[in-house]
Amino acid sequence: MNANRLTTPKEKVQQLREKLGHAAKTSKSRKFHALYDKVCRLDVLGEAWKCVRANKGTAGVDGETLADIEKKGEARFIEECRERLLQKRYRPQPVRRHYIPKKDGRKRPLGIPTIQDRVVQMAVKLVLEPIFEADFQECSFGFRPKRSAKQALERIRKACNRKGNWVVDVDIQGYFDNINQGKLMKLVATRISDRRMLKLIRQWLEAGVMEEGKVRRSDLGTPQGGVISPLLANIYLNYFDRLWEKHGKEVGELTRYADDFVVVCKTRKDAIHAHKLIRAIMERLELTLHPEKTRIVGLWTGEEGFDFLGMHHRKTKAETGQSHVYYTTGQWLCKKAEKHIREVVKERLAPPNMRRVSIDEHVKWLNPKIQGWKNYYATPYSTRWMSKLDWYIRQRLTKWYAKKRQRNGWRGSGHEVRFLSQMHGLKTLL
Repeated sequence: MNANRLTTPKEKVQQLREKLGHAAKTSKSRKFHALYDKVCRLDVLGEAWKCVRANKGTAGVDGETLADIEKKGEARFIEECRERLLQKRYRPQPVRRHYIPKKDGRKRPLGIPTIQDRVVQMAVKLVLEPIFEADFQECSFGFRPKRSAKQALERIRKACNRKGNWVVDVDIQGYFDNINQGKLMKLVATRISDRRMLKLIRQWLEAGVMEEGKVRRSDLGTPQGGVISPLLANIYLNYFDRLWEKHGKEVGELTRYADDFVVVCKTRKDAIHAHKLIRAIMERLELTLHPEKTRIVGLWTGEEGFDFLGMHHRKTKAETGQSHVYYTTGQWLCKKAEKHIREVVKERLAPPNMRRVSIDEHVKWLNPKIQGWKNYYATPYSTRWMSKLDWYIRQRLTKWYAKKRQRNGWRGSGHEVRFLSQMHGLKTLL
């Protein structure tokens, strides 16, 4: 490696993060006071801009798009952000309310900050994340570097196989909307004493939401959609993780992914105790458990199971080489995930305007999706579901092909479509 090679801005930011993370790990009681100047660094703001640009996304309340900034000049935009921060002229704007339709007919609210706010939030996240990472527990997997939903699923599978026959499946009611901002700021202040950093975070929490031209402010919640929100949400629930590590570890094994978590216990008595303990800690955090979605599940006969992170978990019978029957934990995609995959395929292939599109274009569109589903949902226990979905995708393609060719029935086109699918390299889930 060339010793004279200049360090890139990305490497400089990485070195800063490693330094902060190391300092936080070395002293668990250390408070960080000189962080604002690090957020104002051009390399940090430059990396923050690259992350925001890569995430794409639409404009906030000011209507400024990523394309507008690129046209104006990225370097000029980053310099403007820096000057506003240094001269204390930076003021976060309200987030733009946007609703995403849910499968049950309800809508999930998202808050879309302006691009400038997203960049500054990302810069703050780059600086704060390594500090709080040093405090986060092993049981937490959501929105964390080098941690994934697959790792959380594997932890649950192993916990269930270690005589974990009872599960407390927890759902927090409206978590992001009900975080107590005062308590959250106290938890942030356990590590951060830089007043300017704390003021920035408080301003984002108090910026409010713009809906139908009116700004609504609340002293509860962090806006879903904000770059900083997942980190703040993890800081808030890390309080729960730490208390569980102290008081609940003997009762059951906790696995948390953002605001979704399960506790795997050995006995029903432990599960009931775990449920009471969870409720008590949540009361301290001023959070409520969803009465219908929070439940205790008995796994050990294989009659009951639970859904978590898109997978259904259930004990299934298996045999050893000596024909000895035992129960093991099977994981396969849940009904909701299966329904979603079918809807994605149908929405692509069913509309009449899609008949103009060639099979090659459809295959190119479907393949990355199929590969993604396979990477996540394929397990030794999911063969049956995956083959059903493969059949569904082929059936949808056959219906599309028959309509494209203006044929009355679609079943007669099956052999032709199978041949064309293979020729164009359509991937399969199995």
